[in-house]
Amino acid sequence: MSKTPTQTSVSPAAVKDVSDHVLVVDDDDMVREHAVRQLLALGYQVSEAPDGPTGLEIIHQRADIDLLFTDMVMAGGMSGRDLAEAAVRLRPGLRILFTSGHGEESIVLGGQLGQGFELLQKPYRRSELARRLRNAPMALGVTTPA
Repeated sequence: MSKTPTQTSVSPAAVKDVSDHVLVVDDDDMVREHAVRQLLALGYQVSEAPDGPTGLEIIHQRADIDLLFTDMVMAGGMSGRDLAEAAVRLRPGLRILFTSGHGEESIVLGGQLGQGFELLQKPYRRSELARRLRNAPMALGVTTPA
């Protein structure tokens, strides 16, 4: 059964000096919906996907995705790291921000994050999300660990 990607847009009047289009990928519906609401409130254009393969399909179809905001640990056989690596092969320079409810130490020590990338720990505040999105690095650091 194919899951349908969805896109939610914010009206131009609500945009607050933000023009980026963010793709949110999280397998937890409630968490993903919360992230989408936060991003819309910040003035971003948002697309969302319930898993890595669907997220990759959106990146492949849409040239206007500026930033990938993805959970690190997801069901469906594709982690956030796997998604980021595949996305960067399609779109070099794509900005990426990882998030996880798992301990940052386990993600970093497990080599899942990639050099130069940031992990936004769940739960997070809107102000922290906004700051991290503004500073999200380009995907130069997504490489397979040696």
